[in-house]
Amino acid sequence: MSLEIEREGVNLIVRVYGDLDLHTVDNLRMEIEDRLDQEVGIKNMILNLEDVDFIDSSGLGFIIGRYKRISNHGGELKLINVKNSINKVFELSGILKIVDVFPSEREALKAV
Repeated sequence: MSLEIEREGVNLIVRVYGDLDLHTVDNLRMEIEDRLDQEVGIKNMILNLEDVDFIDSSGLGFIIGRYKRISNHGGELKLINVKNSINKVFELSGILKIVDVFPSEREALKAV
C-alpha cells in the first residue's frame, strides 16, 4: 500500500494505492494524521480510492475515523473513484449515510 497526499487550499487530497485492510491502515492513518497535525488550515479531506481493490473492517474503521476527525473540525470527508465492489461494502456497512461519493476529484472539490 502506498499513498500520495496533496494539499489544495483547505482540502487534503489523499490517493490510496493498494488494499485498505488490517495490514495497511495503521501506516496510512499515521501519515495522514501527521499531515493534519503539521499543516494549519486543512478543513476537508478527499479520499481517492480508484486504486483500492479490497477493503475490510479495518479499512472501514479507518474511513470512519477520518470522517470523525474532519467533521469534528467543521469539515467534510468525500470519497471519489470508488469501484463497484467497494461501493457494495460501503452500502452494506451504512457508511454512505455519512460520507458522499463522487466520480471525480473535480466534482468532490466543487461540493466542499
